[in-house]
Amino acid sequence: MVRFTVLASGSKGNSTVVSGGRTRILVDAGLSCRELFRRMRLAGEDPETLDAIIVTHEHQDHINGVSVTARKLGIPVYFTEGTHRAWMRWLSPRRQMTYAQWMEQCRQQAAARDAEAVAAAEQAETDEAESETVGADPEPETDCEAVVACEPVLDSVAAESAPAQKQDPTWLPAVEYFQAGQPFEIGDIAVSPFTIPHDAADPVGFVFRAEGVRMAFATDLGYIPPNVKAQLKGVDLLLLESNHDLEMLRDGPYPWQVKQRVLSRVGHLSNEAAADFLENGYDGQAAYVILAHLSESNNLPELARVTAERALQGRASLLANRLLLAAQSEPLASVYF
Repeated sequence: MVRFTVLASGSKGNSTVVSGGRTRILVDAGLSCRELFRRMRLAGEDPETLDAIIVTHEHQDHINGVSVTARKLGIPVYFTEGTHRAWMRWLSPRRQMTYAQWMEQCRQQAAARDAEAVAAAEQAETDEAESETVGADPEPETDCEAVVACEPVLDSVAAESAPAQKQDPTWLPAVEYFQAGQPFEIGDIAVSPFTIPHDAADPVGFVFRAEGVRMAFATDLGYIPPNVKAQLKGVDLLLLESNHDLEMLRDGPYPWQVKQRVLSRVGHLSNEAAADFLENGYDGQAAYVILAHLSESNNLPELARVTAERALQGRASLLANRLLLAAQSEPLASVYF
């Protein structure tokens, strides 16, 4: 059985569970670990059965709960290398310092080097004096004694490394890299990542295939280029961004520079842009179309639905309960194949 469950979709957090065969993948983890688990249980999904997390891009509403969730479950996280690097930089911001602070740091480092040099010279003199001492050499340690002497040291090193891992916000149980355009598999699910136009380091969408079912995942893109249109053909389920209504965005509360970002070719799809694709670029093969990443400030579910329904006129099988809207505040009822 194949199952597709949107746990949350919107600017405050995005996450979806894709299940096929014996494999369950969490696509993005934009909510806290606690909230993700709560929503999974609410949707009838068991968090303990997750096999991996896969990340579309490094924006906070997609990665907020990645590290805690992965550590809690002991599962790998799949990134593109560029996304992983950007995620690490976001969690480990560079420390800023003044020129005076930098000079003081250099002075302290020089003093430490001088102290090490003096200590090394004193140790050399001590070793030379001891070598001249007349007397029998002590018996060498046996192998057993050497092992016993080392054990406390090894234990202390392990004890020190465990807290260090917990204190490192970028530590993960395992990291796996993938590249856009190069399909791979996670258990029973085949994954085909593709590049999308968004203002992130290396953003991707996905087509998941399990038990002969193809599910496309395309959100956070400013427009739909030819490579994305090609990926969205022949799918059984299409999750597509319908982020904002153009008039609501232009008259809305966002600062002008944010509005420009959203409207740009590396921003977000409007209702109108999603509808244009559904009417002119979409092959109509999906049993379900899910509109996702709706803005709470610059959109209304009714507007997104009506705009998409008009675009899908003449394709009656996709209307009514087969056109679904993902929400920010609660999970969407699971889709089964």
